[in-house]
Amino acid sequence: MKRLPLKKAFMLLEPGPVVLVTTAAGGRPNIMTISWHMVMDFAPRFALLTGSWNFSCEALMKTRECVIAVPTVDLSRKVVGIGACSGRDTDKFAEFGLTPLKARSVRAPLVKECLANIECRVADHIARHDIFVLDAVEAWIDPARKERRTFHAVGDGTFVVDGRTFSHRELMAGKLPPGV
Repeated sequence: MKRLPLKKAFMLLEPGPVVLVTTAAGGRPNIMTISWHMVMDFAPRFALLTGSWNFSCEALMKTRECVIAVPTVDLSRKVVGIGACSGRDTDKFAEFGLTPLKARSVRAPLVKECLANIECRVADHIARHDIFVLDAVEAWIDPARKERRTFHAVGDGTFVVDGRTFSHRELMAGKLPPGV
């Protein structure tokens, strides 16, 4: 083993895929890129971490709703670009050529180009840690989308792309093969 600087430890446990989170405050749609999120339970309930440094945080606090959009690897350059500018002075949908679609249950828009979109309402805000707990109210997927690989932030400007899918359902169901 080689010692890793403690400030880089988070890079070992980065969560799920990089996602986009849309909001709409004052009738103005916005998008932020985020990788610090997690599934909390099967309800489904999610959590994401953002704070006052982020323009979208204001909208989340005001409207108490958002959309989590799941981009695929072909959108990675746009997704990183979205994360590198602020909605305070940039119309990110226009700047990055993305299409806002009307959601069914929240004012925040879906992102047409993404593989999936989850409409959410804020269930709780844990201010001490800048964590927003979100309850999903609608979910959408584009079954015609050919690219389905998501990508994950490593934390230093590099990313890992999902690859081959494999199953261990038999192990989860308690049907262990001999020798396991």
